[in-house]
Amino acid sequence: MAGASAISIQQKVILDTIYKVDHGEWKVLILDDGSQKLVNGVVREDDILELNITHIERIEERRPANKEMDAVYLLSPLPHIVDCVMADLERQRYRRTFLIWTSVLRPDLQIRLDKSGMARQHIVQASVLNIDYYPRESHLITFRDPWSFPTLYHPACNHLVRQHLDELAQKLQLDHYAQYNNDFPPPSPRPRGLLVITDRSLDLFAPVLHEFTYQAMIHDLLPLTEGDKIFYKASLNQSQPGKDQEISEKDSIWVKYRHLHMKDLLDQLVQDFNAFKAQNPQFANSEDPATINGIKDMLAGLPKFQEGKEAYSLHLTMTQDAMTVFQEQRLADVASVEQSLATGLDEDYKKPKNLADQVVRLLDDDAVLFPDRLRLVIQYLLYRDGLLPTDVQKLLLHARLPSQDSEVIYNLEHLGAHITRVLKDARPGAQYQFGKKEAQPPPTDGSGLSRFDPALKVVLEELSRGTLDQTIFPFTKPHLGAADGLMGQDNVSQASLRSAKPTWARTRPSASEPKQRILVFMAGGATYSESRTCYEASQSLNKDIYLATSHMLTPSLYLRQVSDLSVDRRRLDLPSDRPKPRAPDHLFEKEVPPSPPVKPLEPSLDKMQKLRLNEEGLLSMPTNGSAQDRKPTLPASPSSSGRLAKDKGKDGEKKKKHHFFSSKR
Repeated sequence: MAGASAISIQQKVILDTIYKVDHGEWKVLILDDGSQKLVNGVVREDDILELNITHIERIEERRPANKEMDAVYLLSPLPHIVDCVMADLERQRYRRTFLIWTSVLRPDLQIRLDKSGMARQHIVQASVLNIDYYPRESHLITFRDPWSFPTLYHPACNHLVRQHLDELAQKLQLDHYAQYNNDFPPPSPRPRGLLVITDRSLDLFAPVLHEFTYQAMIHDLLPLTEGDKIFYKASLNQSQPGKDQEISEKDSIWVKYRHLHMKDLLDQLVQDFNAFKAQNPQFANSEDPATINGIKDMLAGLPKFQEGKEAYSLHLTMTQDAMTVFQEQRLADVASVEQSLATGLDEDYKKPKNLADQVVRLLDDDAVLFPDRLRLVIQYLLYRDGLLPTDVQKLLLHARLPSQDSEVIYNLEHLGAHITRVLKDARPGAQYQFGKKEAQPPPTDGSGLSRFDPALKVVLEELSRGTLDQTIFPFTKPHLGAADGLMGQDNVSQASLRSAKPTWARTRPSASEPKQRILVFMAGGATYSESRTCYEASQSLNKDIYLATSHMLTPSLYLRQVSDLSVDRRRLDLPSDRPKPRAPDHLFEKEVPPSPPVKPLEPSLDKMQKLRLNEEGLLSMPTNGSAQDRKPTLPASPSSSGRLAKDKGKDGEKKKKHHFFSSKR
């Protein structure tokens, strides 16, 4: 994929900022829970420690004071984190403080720091990075905020929408960043970038449609473990138990093929794996007699070979598992109907016939799973732009869906869908504002199950041509475009936005010219088909297009979140409804001064000289008088005194015979 990687950009910003802080001096790096996740997502700890960082600490945890060391704080701009910083400053935990925020600090929190005498005394430098986002791929960015969906669409959260949009705008807004960085934006021949803002209601088909490109398909059909990282359990062979293997940007096979259609993927993987084995002939026949040079070559290539072998094994396993599900769940039949519903055209790109009968037959088929039936019902209602209430109930009876699934269907009205209509409603069917295909020759490459294009593709194409409807996507800051020549005309003051030809509608730039960057932000979640669309549009339109979103949606997650739009708000567990995080109490506890170390007793030379052997051959020290005047006595009970005296006499005679006390040789 051409263009700058969002991962590399964030990585460079973090490392360059730490490197420039009092370069050459040793420092400790302080992170909080949020900033640590940001850093760990793109930077290795070893890369940080190479920048004169002695070690990394968490501001919420107990830490020893280090008054001889400077500290670099890379922190999230949250109230309880500011409390932690103030506690450190009050205790003068470090010598000097370099304060770096991941995004702009709230004005009231900034004023609090500005008014603090300890802050003015110890904070040497304060800056803002604007890196409060999580690059998931080179051109895909998320905020890891699945609560964006209920906040935007749940009826009980209407009063939270404005605040939520303000928070999102702050993440996307670069005006504040420019205030803290005088060199931003740097001079560049690159055309001025564009920010396109939309939300999940732009396209209601994409989240429920079966997509058969590799990435979208495995996220839909396979039991992936998704968190900060993505894992799938696979084994190298049948004799070994499966283990979780990570799917990430470090996997070149994944990056190369994640947007390839599954009909082409399996053959391509087998072909590449055979080429991989041919490039490593030393591992092809392990039974051949080994030579010294052969063994050396095998050992040198073993780590790389093992890594490649595991990667191919993972992808071959996932491909086969996905195709097994595809066949068992009759998804070819389901997808054929879905494509007609989503595009309004059949496989011959003509108006489809008998779609209602096709949908009902699939709903009655026991081989079609309940989640797929629900997705079919939703798509049919979107296709018809609503049905009579009695017809909706008939569909649900055919689908035999659980009662809670009917709530999912009606909750789509919160996103702008029409589920029901009255008897004499003259409203036509779905208008396909974005996404309807024109009549084309029937496909001959077997892509009939992938005729649908997300609405976002049409938006980007119309944006590039300069034909995007500005009543739907109006400019929010037209004066910036005019001042910068965005409309591509000399006399911009007399040109309207509607008649002007923007710079993004110019002829294609040459390969040597820097590409224009377009950032698409989708609030409420985006799908993997929309992510693929941005990659493909970058290639076809010769732009650098990045997709940013609150979180990534799979069909199952989307249906669950739509279902939650009718539950009590208290069950949503929104961050705004949780107790506000507080700084740990131990940061405000009085530090107990360390007790002085106990000095070990050292024997004096005089005492060592007075040591002598007693009659039992042991060292002893006289307590009163000289060593010659006192002899050690042994404790004895009265009943055994005679026996002890007798034994003592025998021992004395024996010792004299061995000359222990005489000078005889």
